[in-house]
Amino acid sequence: MDTFFKNIGIIIQARMGSTRLPSKIMLPVNGHPIFQSQINRLKDLSHPLYIATTTQLADTVVLEFAEKNNIQCFRGDETNVLSRYYECARKFELDLVVRLTSDCPLIDPLLVEKGIRQYLEMGDKKIFLSNAISRSYPRGFDFEIFSYYLLEDAYRNAVDISDKEHVTPYIWKNKSGNVRVEQIIRTSDASQYRLTLDTQEDFALLRILIEEHRADALSGEEIIKLMHAHPELAIINQHIEQKKD
Repeated sequence: MDTFFKNIGIIIQARMGSTRLPSKIMLPVNGHPIFQSQINRLKDLSHPLYIATTTQLADTVVLEFAEKNNIQCFRGDETNVLSRYYECARKFELDLVVRLTSDCPLIDPLLVEKGIRQYLEMGDKKIFLSNAISRSYPRGFDFEIFSYYLLEDAYRNAVDISDKEHVTPYIWKNKSGNVRVEQIIRTSDASQYRLTLDTQEDFALLRILIEEHRADALSGEEIIKLMHAHPELAIINQHIEQKKD
């Protein structure tokens, strides 16, 4: 196992601004912000959580949420999320970064942990590992794992606005010519399910899953089985098109 990765951190990008569903991460489910569901699902992982929000006044709410949950919070640029990640990782002296977004309240911690273990077993700082490049998991189970080495390279060399806004395209498109892309693929495809939070329809589905089916207490595989068993649920938001990167 490689010795590069002594400090591993899970950075969740979060902000109140959203063009399609403003303040979406603070929408109430079971009397709590829906973002709380994601945090609760991740809190038992063996690696620390960090929230990377913006310096916008509206995102003081995110800082207060982080403090309430005893999570370290970094505030950086609103649109250059690549710089926000880089500066957050540098501040907390991370060697390996797990990137999550706050619109995934049903993220599977077991899958994230599997990804971290797999990365460490490969032990190469030039690896980018994700389950979201070739999709086989529901949208909303997404994660990316990469070294500080690759993050710093992207921060120093990415010039395209889209690379800065979406953090990792410079890395996984291998624009440096220095990246080994690895993927986690599910045995059978479950990418038809949309369990992310971007629209009112997404929220309607997630609220039903959490409040009526207790999906926030289920594993990722159990959630997929639930969706298989209730095809009427997928209809709620199946027409929503994902925003393009």
